[in-house]
Amino acid sequence: MQYIYTIGIWILGFVYRLAALFMPKAKQWVQGRKNWQNQLSERVNAWPAEAKKVWIHCASLGEFEQGRPLIEKIKENQPDTLILLTFFSPSGYEVRKNFPFADGVQYLPLDTPRNARIFLETIQPDLAIFVKYEFWFNLIAYAKKKEVPIVLIAGLFRENQHFFRPFGKWFLQQLSTFKHFYLQNEISGQLLKSQGIEQWSVVGDPRVDRVLQIAEKAATFPEIALWQAQRPTLVVGSSWPPDEKLLFPFFAEALPKGWCVIIAPHDISAKHIQQIEEQLPLPFQRYSSLKENGLAEGTPVLIIDNIGMLSALYQYGKIAYIGGGFGTGIHNSLEPMAFQLPVIFGPKYQKFKEATHTVNSGGSFVVEDRKQLDTVFAQLLQATNYQNSSDQVYDYLLQSKEATNKIFVDLGKLGLL
Repeated sequence: MQYIYTIGIWILGFVYRLAALFMPKAKQWVQGRKNWQNQLSERVNAWPAEAKKVWIHCASLGEFEQGRPLIEKIKENQPDTLILLTFFSPSGYEVRKNFPFADGVQYLPLDTPRNARIFLETIQPDLAIFVKYEFWFNLIAYAKKKEVPIVLIAGLFRENQHFFRPFGKWFLQQLSTFKHFYLQNEISGQLLKSQGIEQWSVVGDPRVDRVLQIAEKAATFPEIALWQAQRPTLVVGSSWPPDEKLLFPFFAEALPKGWCVIIAPHDISAKHIQQIEEQLPLPFQRYSSLKENGLAEGTPVLIIDNIGMLSALYQYGKIAYIGGGFGTGIHNSLEPMAFQLPVIFGPKYQKFKEATHTVNSGGSFVVEDRKQLDTVFAQLLQATNYQNSSDQVYDYLLQSKEATNKIFVDLGKLGLL
């Protein structure tokens, strides 16, 4: 089975190289892995030989936000521990390649047996930490051979994953080599237990600690406060075209009088920003023009045409709409929850524990069409309903915090940190 898996990895690499001819993101993926061996060797050779080394891997930016609190916790308590942070996706690496709490940031090489051997022999980590769901089985196999302990943090498992299907026995066997699984919920633990894997504990999602920290220390934007002028605000975070197709007619026909909207689209390319401007039914202003040219008084819509502000922008909101629910899955709904905002999103949210929990408790709301959006918004305009939803999302965070500290303490007890 490992042979078949490796063939699949080679095919994956070929697909990315082919896509790089046409897609900028795929080109970044390929270019970023060129000369990785020399880059890694130069970095590791400059490290003190006696230092403890921890390798932490994240698929992309969302997983990084789950792993970040633990990285910072390790550096705070063990500043001499060296941390190598790797990413699979350019959307993670390109944004966090200069992350100051990591001693090195690189793309993860393609998971071939040769690359796995070179990678692990070069680093010689004392501990490997995978975040949420990245499983690279040649790396796992070689880590086992070299007796490198591996743990998973922020883990989530579902019945429909390949591990728990008849053809998934080989993949499941690889999971048994993990030293420990730090899981987000009990369901994941019971799935592992049903397959004979007992080394797990439910600690919650470290990202909750991160979003509470962001809310506590959020940057302020005086120009946005001036633009907002104390108007109630709908913050649209990480929207995609299907979300915008639902929202824009609502803005024209049903947005309550006196409200304004902040739109922070997932794709901030010039092409997509222009599409948004062409389709918006209300007057708008770009954030860049707000900073450069001043305030256009009374403009109801502000378009955020940069990356990095969204998590702090929710402080100006009253209600949040999170994009992605009409595609592969919603984006980060924890960030608006940290500012106690009721959250609305599309129907594809089931992979996210926080979304499922708050939908059931009445803190978040699922909309599939315009009629449902009108109904939900009207419901949240009622003060009692609004306060209940706000309380529910924040209560979820308060019940879920401290996962980072639990993981750090337990890794110490296991002798891994």
